[in-house]
Amino acid sequence: MHRDQFDSYDFLTRELLDIVNPNNDHHTLAQALVDADVFVGVSAPRLVTSAMVSTMKKDAIVFAMANPEPEITYDEAIAGGATVVGTGRSDYPNQVNNVLAFPGLFRGALDCQASKITEEMKMAAAVGLASLIRDDQLRPDYVIPSAFDPRVASTVAAEVMKSAIQSKIARKP
Repeated sequence: MHRDQFDSYDFLTRELLDIVNPNNDHHTLAQALVDADVFVGVSAPRLVTSAMVSTMKKDAIVFAMANPEPEITYDEAIAGGATVVGTGRSDYPNQVNNVLAFPGLFRGALDCQASKITEEMKMAAAVGLASLIRDDQLRPDYVIPSAFDPRVASTVAAEVMKSAIQSKIARKP
């Protein structure tokens, strides 16, 4: 993302521009990954190679979430030296999927008749999701609970409802 393309970006990309590229640097993705701790991809398939991951810092984290085909496959990211890898695919560990948040987020909001969905409620959903993995269970191939974990929706809903009540936007406590 560069300032010279500002007019072609949507509102969210424009807001992110100063955060992700404050110096208006013009680098390739390969250059940007050198010594990076984390890669979060939500763009297009096959943009990242094992060789690119190998230039990242030790114990790198890769979340390649383009769907249905990620920026790099789970196996390729591991081969490149990534320690934690998540994709949008259900056939690999650490599947990142909106089904982890949305049923519980909406259930919590509906149950308390929240007047809106706030950033605090979204953060509460994330905290609820993270709480499902105890420290003694946490390992590189299990940093995100499975979408099929029956605790996910109810835990997220409870945290969202609690946040809405605390924020005083719940019409039914």
